Amino acid sequence: MADIIQLLPDHVANQIAAGEVVQRPASVVKELVENAIDADATSIKLIIKDAGKTQIQVIDDGKGMSDTDARMSFERHATSKIKSAEDLFQLQTKGFRGEALASIAAIAHVELKTKPDYQDLGTAIVIEGSQVKSQEVVVTPKGTSISVKNLFFNIPARRNFLKSNTVELRHIIDEFHRVALAHPTIEFIMYHNGGELFNLPKTNYRQRIVNIFGSKTNEKLVPVEETTEIVTISGFVAKPEYSRKTKTEQFFFVNNRFIKSAYLNHAVNAAFDGLIKDTYHPSYFLNLQVNPESIDINIHPTKTEIKFEDEHTLYAIIRSAVKHSLGQFNVAPVLDFESDQNLNTPYNYKDKAASAPGIQVDRNYNPFKESSFKSQGFQKSPQPHWESLYVETATDSNDDNFSNIEFESKAENSVLFDDQHKEKKQSTFQLQQKYIVSTLKSGLLIIDQYRAHQRILYESLLKSMTVKTAVTQQLLFQLKLNFSKSDMEILKELQTELEQAGFVFASFESEYLEITGVPFNVSDSEITIIFEQLISDIENDVPEANFSATDLLAKSMAKSLAVKRGQYLTIAEQDHMVNSLFACKEPSVSPSNKATFITIGTDKIDRKFI
Repeated sequence: MADIIQLLPDHVANQIAAGEVVQRPASVVKELVENAIDADATSIKLIIKDAGKTQIQVIDDGKGMSDTDARMSFERHATSKIKSAEDLFQLQTKGFRGEALASIAAIAHVELKTKPDYQDLGTAIVIEGSQVKSQEVVVTPKGTSISVKNLFFNIPARRNFLKSNTVELRHIIDEFHRVALAHPTIEFIMYHNGGELFNLPKTNYRQRIVNIFGSKTNEKLVPVEETTEIVTISGFVAKPEYSRKTKTEQFFFVNNRFIKSAYLNHAVNAAFDGLIKDTYHPSYFLNLQVNPESIDINIHPTKTEIKFEDEHTLYAIIRSAVKHSLGQFNVAPVLDFESDQNLNTPYNYKDKAASAPGIQVDRNYNPFKESSFKSQGFQKSPQPHWESLYVETATDSNDDNFSNIEFESKAENSVLFDDQHKEKKQSTFQLQQKYIVSTLKSGLLIIDQYRAHQRILYESLLKSMTVKTAVTQQLLFQLKLNFSKSDMEILKELQTELEQAGFVFASFESEYLEITGVPFNVSDSEITIIFEQLISDIENDVPEANFSATDLLAKSMAKSLAVKRGQYLTIAEQDHMVNSLFACKEPSVSPSNKATFITIGTDKIDRKFI
């Protein structure tokens, strides 16, 4: 029998490795920027075209590489950061596996220019699909410039799985934020399609947060500081009133490396318990410095998950540190059961002695004496005995004459509507303010009011946006909303669709937008919710590549405007929702493909009574 196990060719092995390392353009950005940081760069430029699908370029002023190192950097498992297995537990750098550049070069066109400070000339290498096309000496400044073009050019299936440009750009911006926040002493500049998105100068941590998320962020931040033998915590949390519907402003950094940890996130949420709404999330930017030997960061290809040696203690420290900061800066309510605030002495009277009040009493005063009336300026007029007060009102009963009394006609209740407009017999009722229950010939119909209203609004909005017949209502006062630069970039991508939906914008600035008109039946209080939900949907990979931005907007607005579970509906509103639902093209499912109603046949009900 012939042998069937064989070694894979290098280019196939590199493509398989690329599947772990390079999942989307944002993965390339992460690897290249982290390499620039490890090269001791003080300034890093990130240039993106078409959300990274066409080009990703990173330029740094770091140490650079010799011609030999430049060539070796594209070999598998080639790295300058690990020499023995023990080094894995003493890591202070970013990329260390030595697979990133090899994996990227296997699925893209790569151009590298690099020069160390001690050489006059640099090296330029061109690689396409793991094949070195050229290597030559060039004149280039100190540092490294690496350009990645046509990502997944030789794997069309992987390229087809990429999301829309809006979604992919969002992932790139997220990675950019994570690296920029971890290194405030490095200058970062980001361009997209020729326009500058971020220009972050060297600064402190607080100012770096403000530069990324907008000037309004400064007033939201509460500092957190804690030093223990296990961990040193520094950073900021946002005040509870600035909590968000999304998790975009939640950052944990361990030894200057961004990580994801649901366990530690729960610790922060526990500190905010009772201060924010259930569906909202706190914002935080926390740096943890721990002993490298107490963590393992080699458990996930993206190196964003870390295994801690003592998670339980770390949880308790983070929770108490955040809670202490909220209380220290009078953000969280503090109850003192030992003292009564009403008994505290006012500051101005703290050192004054108490003085007894003086009271003057006229011991000869008698209010029933005539002289007392005169002394007070009252002249007592002579009056007969008190019984005589009722003499004049007494009348002879025989004089009563009821013959002239007129009675009002009997009151009649007018009918607002004719008999044909009288309220019909109730055919629906609301169950726990969640479901609308109605009867069918075959049994019961139970409708989820939230999902049903989503379907009704979705089809209505989609029709008005597609046909461009949306009705706009002008606002009496112009509304100004503040967003971060990354959120504003998303809204700019959807500006055309938003205007087709009925929104009218006075201006689109870098950190805020001004609205003068909104779609019909949308109140002022709902506008912020609509935009927050829209941004949240983009972050959750909606829309997919095969959905349009118009479809996304219709779904997102329907989700924001639909009546929520727990909202009371009148009988007329219930009937209207039932009729409107079954007038839809797809009444059985919500815009997110979840059932809007169920039916229970009488045969099933009968079986319950057997």
